[in-house]
Amino acid sequence: MHPEPENAESSKQSLLAWFAVEVQPHEQDLRSWLRRRFPSVTDVDDVVQESYLRLLRAWKAIPMVCARAYLFATARNVVLGTLRRPQIFSSIPVTEEAALSIVQDETNVAETVCARQELTLLLDAIDALPARCREIYILRKLKGVSQREIAEQLGISEQTVQVQVVRGNKRCVQYLRRHGARC
Repeated sequence: MHPEPENAESSKQSLLAWFAVEVQPHEQDLRSWLRRRFPSVTDVDDVVQESYLRLLRAWKAIPMVCARAYLFATARNVVLGTLRRPQIFSSIPVTEEAALSIVQDETNVAETVCARQELTLLLDAIDALPARCREIYILRKLKGVSQREIAEQLGISEQTVQVQVVRGNKRCVQYLRRHGARC
């Protein structure tokens, strides 16, 4: 834990000084590492900013022996969090005509709710996978990255990628069955 300064202003100054000395010097290394490790991430700036935010929130609560290690681990978690969840909203604006066609569609509400529940259950099943298996599974099944590209990106064999995807499939099916989904 960090020593408690007497007032809010000195606390802010202490935090800013710590950040300038312990965190900011690693920004370029972090950006390079993110680009190498996660080439599919399109906005490294967002990952860095979110990592800074999480690091600053944790500063008072967690004794940080090595801010660099904590920063890199936080950035990795931010990226994996974004990879776990598919993009729900498109960045392409919806025209009025497209919106009207959606409103006029007579989809069954029960089917829509059921589909959303199944998707949530599937995402929970993926979240329950071991970290390395989950990373490979997301890249292969959700992102559509080839086995060869995953193997090169992660520095493992294509056979390992294939084994992890099969294990991921098996564990997801088991998870879904345990939670009442029909597979």
